[in-house]
Amino acid sequence: MAGACPKCGWQPVDGSACPRCGVHVAGYLAELAAGAQVSAPAALERLSAIPAVSAARPDVRPAGFWIRVVAAIIDTAVILVAQAVLYAVASIVFGGRSSIAIRGAAQVFGAMLIAVYSVLCHWRWGQTLGKMAVDIRVVTCRPMPTSPGWLTDGGPLTLGCAALRQLASLLSSATLGVGYLMAGFRRDKRALHDLIAGTRVERLP
Repeated sequence: MAGACPKCGWQPVDGSACPRCGVHVAGYLAELAAGAQVSAPAALERLSAIPAVSAARPDVRPAGFWIRVVAAIIDTAVILVAQAVLYAVASIVFGGRSSIAIRGAAQVFGAMLIAVYSVLCHWRWGQTLGKMAVDIRVVTCRPMPTSPGWLTDGGPLTLGCAALRQLASLLSSATLGVGYLMAGFRRDKRALHDLIAGTRVERLP
């Protein structure tokens, strides 16, 4: 059964190294055991608890279309509140100037906020606030050799991967939403931007 990284807490960790912080789990636990002067039997017991490398993740449950819609609605509400606060602050600071200019500036920064919010949240946590609320997250979906710098299946997104996914979501929108609807018809529930960025959305264990 997959466990959690003893250093950064990322889970699940199916291989010998954590996909987020890159620490070698067995070695890290051995160092902790040595530093704490843990007895040999206790150290061996802790090391034996490390899961073996798993080629497949039978526990993975892809997040379907509708649960992703709920997450998107929550994220939209968060963005709208942030934009309203931004507009209110701009009105107070620049109250004597044209409201049209203020509204235009607020919309520009609001659009930037949407992109930054999505990219940073998916990069740092694999989840936006909406996805946290419904217990789903975005992970990589492209098995690659286990070595430094490679993305592993089911691991966290790099900043570049998160940015690519956000850019690809524009294409999902440009196809009149068909790119998003693909998640409802594919067995793996991956939308067009997931296929482009090499990601998938899964339910948390």
